[in-house]
Amino acid sequence: MPRKPKVPCQHPGCPELVEPGRKYCEKHGQMHPEAVRSARKAGYGRQWEKASKRYLQSHPLCVRCMAKDPPVYRKAEVTDHIIPHRGDPKLFWDESNWQPLCKRCHDMKTLTEDINPEYKY
Repeated sequence: MPRKPKVPCQHPGCPELVEPGRKYCEKHGQMHPEAVRSARKAGYGRQWEKASKRYLQSHPLCVRCMAKDPPVYRKAEVTDHIIPHRGDPKLFWDESNWQPLCKRCHDMKTLTEDINPEYKY
């Protein structure tokens, strides 16, 4: 049976090829911990689910939809981190860094703002 071809490492400028299903080569995998760990290991466990549910009960509307002119009243479904925490527990649990978003706005924010992390060498 034919095997799937290797794919390029997703680190900018890296020419290495990796097995299908992996995102980064051995050299760059350590630079992208958010891409290789599970959601549970990233802090999104039972404690987060409870805190997020409580936060959404007290903040029921999407802040991005409400900021439109005229405002759109859409139910918030996701507790979003305004500044991506990237594994920092202090930033992760700081409620002043949380905002209620509908799934559509959260997905758009993730694709446009959160997808390109800042690299520190």
